[in-house]
Amino acid sequence: MKITILGGDGYCGWATALYLSSKGHAVSLVDNFARRQWDRELGVETLTPIRTLSERLSVWQTITGSSIDLFVGDVADYGFLADSIKQTEPEVVIHFAEQRSAPYSMIDREHAVSTQVNNVVGTLNLLFALKEFQPDCHLVKLGTMGEYGTPNIDIEEGYITIEHNGRKDLLPFPKQPGSFYHLSKVHDSHNIMFACKIWGLRATDLNQGVVYGTVTDQVALDEALINRLDYDEVFGTVLNRFCAQAAVGHPLTVYGTGGQTRGYLDIRDTVRCIELACLNPAQRGECRVLNQFTEQFSVLDLAHLVQTAAAKLDMPVQINHLPDPRVESEAHYYNAKHSKLIDLGLQPHMLSESLLDSLINIALKYRSRIDQALFLPTVNWRSPRNERRSRSYSMTGVSA
Repeated sequence: MKITILGGDGYCGWATALYLSSKGHAVSLVDNFARRQWDRELGVETLTPIRTLSERLSVWQTITGSSIDLFVGDVADYGFLADSIKQTEPEVVIHFAEQRSAPYSMIDREHAVSTQVNNVVGTLNLLFALKEFQPDCHLVKLGTMGEYGTPNIDIEEGYITIEHNGRKDLLPFPKQPGSFYHLSKVHDSHNIMFACKIWGLRATDLNQGVVYGTVTDQVALDEALINRLDYDEVFGTVLNRFCAQAAVGHPLTVYGTGGQTRGYLDIRDTVRCIELACLNPAQRGECRVLNQFTEQFSVLDLAHLVQTAAAKLDMPVQINHLPDPRVESEAHYYNAKHSKLIDLGLQPHMLSESLLDSLINIALKYRSRIDQALFLPTVNWRSPRNERRSRSYSMTGVSA
């Protein structure tokens, strides 16, 4: 299968590219290295040292004999994106090429605008390019469970049957996004749904939970193929942050009471979910929605799990509760359905004690790269302007 991955240099994109290439698919990557530039802007580094993309691709070809083509450019540039689609003639386009951090989108007006322009315009460009040049291509778009918010009812997979005044209809599930980033993903979903309706495109919108882990079978083949592990308060995910904090003996920073509950999944399940979506495409005119996660945890649940795992490694850590910089419910009902990917064949990797040990040991291995100043939140949702420190890093491997 010919597969083009937009945002192939990022965390999910890189793991997916190697996984699908290892399965024999003809994989092409499109990227403009924005994710690396955002690190430079914020003065942060991924905990794991990342090589240049050209070096990573070269090592992959040397090890496996499989080549992955690279197209360097911006999906917000329609001419470039259209040319890439025409050259690759993909049967599937996997769309990861978006600014994916809620805190980044809430720094100030400029970051909110750039997030929405990058995400919404890039997706619109892709829809038009597919309609014009590859109308039977299946779009697999990475959405987010954050589109739904935390409603006081069960979250269905994309759609819900509503009965009102004696009439019934199947409608998109109500969206209650919690940041300008999440709002951009909602706009994406609406645009994709509309394009499928009017043009007969086929799309799968994968509403993904929070992903953890760095290791897949393919990434583990060589140190040069290592994936990102972001622990900072802007791009880092909560489990990564807790593991990095445990590695240096810093208290685990829980926002508010820690009752915020979300869906989570292992990066190995992310790549498998993407594969299942590719192998089982949506129908022409269908915008299919799949909720992509395997387990639900509260933030405090995760803090206790990391605290217990660290203690078994003779690394006692405390849990500190900080004022929540976000505007969110700190205790709420949360029950999201996620059966469709299981029905397609997903066999989940659950968050085990051994996996937590692995994450903490990765943090220990690269402990010298941990900057404890990056743990504490600096972006307050209630403020329209947040001052961010910026520090120059060498950022080895920013170029292609």
